[in-house]
Amino acid sequence: MRSIDGEVVGLGRAVVAAACALLLLLIRRQPLPARRLWLRLAITAAGVVLGFPLLSAIALQSLPSSHAAMVVGLLPAASAILAVVRAGERPSPGFWIASAVGLAAILVFCSARSPGTLQGPDQLLLGAVLSAAVGYTEGALLARELGAWQVICWALLLSAPIMTPVVCIRLYAVGWAPTAASAAGFAYVSLVSMFLGFFAWYRGLAIGGIARVGQLQLMQPILNLLWSQLLLAETVTSLQVVTAMVVLGSVWAALRARAANRSSGAL
Repeated sequence: MRSIDGEVVGLGRAVVAAACALLLLLIRRQPLPARRLWLRLAITAAGVVLGFPLLSAIALQSLPSSHAAMVVGLLPAASAILAVVRAGERPSPGFWIASAVGLAAILVFCSARSPGTLQGPDQLLLGAVLSAAVGYTEGALLARELGAWQVICWALLLSAPIMTPVVCIRLYAVGWAPTAASAAGFAYVSLVSMFLGFFAWYRGLAIGGIARVGQLQLMQPILNLLWSQLLLAETVTSLQVVTAMVVLGSVWAALRARAANRSSGAL
């Protein structure tokens, strides 16, 4: 994807997905959502349509995907915490301790690249994680009222009037000269990651619970490390592997703490 500008990737995929969303909504003759839901749709769009794609795409221009995978590995914990806060639950101290361990592991890993400070790309990725967690949580709650695919379609359409002119201006400034591989990658992130994937994702979150189903994202860092080796020939360091294990263990412990607390009647 390096032959395509990062901002074009981050925002342009939402424009392509929005066109698909409009077509689907017209075919299915979906009515407009109730007025009270539009602010929540805007929050969802800000998180998953604008924030995460743009911030992560820019960061990946100067970071290897294997490194980014470790930072994004914080997303399951962030999603679980936001789900707890949004639902008004009261987790046990063990949950917060486990989550804090995962956060510390991520921050130590990022700081190891530049001792004493987080580099700009790392900060962008942390912002992307927070954006995605907010978008996942609010979108999953909306999916219980609107339906899973309707949520992402309306969120995409809501953002299209902002995204489209920005992408056009950016394309005019940087041009468009993708390779076959980067064009295929752009098509994938537009149609699958930004559109079709959310159909199943929001449906699963709405049915199974945001915190619990969100833990499936724990597979992402490990799979990213694997694919970065196979597809991008990137070197995976021992520090990355150890960090991945610590993050997996900390969020597993947080999930166990929540389950134990629920069974005791504290939630």
